Amino acid sequence: MADPLAHFEVVEVNGEPATEAALRVPALNTYGHFTAMQVRGGRVRGRDLHLARLDSATRELFGAGLDGERVRELIRHALGDISDASARVYVHWPEGEKEARVMVTVRPPQTKSDRPHGLMSVPYARPVPHIKHLGGFGQTHYLLAAERAGFDEALLTAPGGVVTEGAVTNIAFWDGSSVVWPQAPSLLGITMALLEPRLPSVRRPVTLADLPSYASAFITNSQGFAPVDRIDDVAFTVDTELMGAVTAAYEAVEWDAI
Repeated sequence: MADPLAHFEVVEVNGEPATEAALRVPALNTYGHFTAMQVRGGRVRGRDLHLARLDSATRELFGAGLDGERVRELIRHALGDISDASARVYVHWPEGEKEARVMVTVRPPQTKSDRPHGLMSVPYARPVPHIKHLGGFGQTHYLLAAERAGFDEALLTAPGGVVTEGAVTNIAFWDGSSVVWPQAPSLLGITMALLEPRLPSVRRPVTLADLPSYASAFITNSQGFAPVDRIDDVAFTVDTELMGAVTAAYEAVEWDAI
C-alpha cells in the first residue's frame, strides 16, 4: 500500500514529526483552516498577510487568536535546511486542548504555469467564503468536473450567474483601463491582496452575461498568476502588456523572512 504522505517532504504537528495519533485530527475533523505559501530562500511574499489570515480565522472559528511568532517558529522548524518549498499551515483546535494545533507541511516548490488557462463556470459558491477553510468538497468536485471537460479551472458562480472566484484561484478582468476584481463574497487570496493595490484596480459585480465585454482576464493563487484565454465559450485575448504589468507588480513585492 502506498504511503499517503510520500509526496510530502515534511509533515509536523506542533513542531513534532506527525504521528498516526496526531494525524487522526485532520483525518477525521475538517473544521479548520489553512494558508498556503511559496518559500524561496527562506522568505515568503506577504508574510504578514498570511499570519493575519491565520489569526483572524482562528479567532472566528475557535474564539481565540493564533500567535504569529509561534507560527513562524513552527514553519522555520519544519523547513529546517530547506530554503525553497511549498509550505502550508493547517489549524485545528481539538476540544479540551489549551491552544490551537498547528500542522505544517513542506513540499517541493511550485510555480503556476504561465500558459493560458481555460475556465468552466459552475453553479456553486463557497460557504463562509472569506475563510480559507477545510473540507472543500464542492470546490474539488467542480474542479475535477472542469478538468474532465477539458478546462484548467472551475469558475464559481452565485445565483444569477454572479462571478465570485475560481475553485482554487481569484479572478480579475481587464476592461481596457482597470483591473476589475469581482465584487462578491469570496476569499481574499494573498496574491490578489498583493496585486490589487499595485495595479489600477476596481471592484464591481461581474456576471457571466458581462464576460463578452471584457477583453482579457487572469487568475491568481498562492503559486502565482496566469492569463485566461476562455471561460466556457467566451474567448479572451492574452494581453501581453497587461500580463507584463501584472508580472512587474508581483515581482516588486518584497520577500519577508520567515
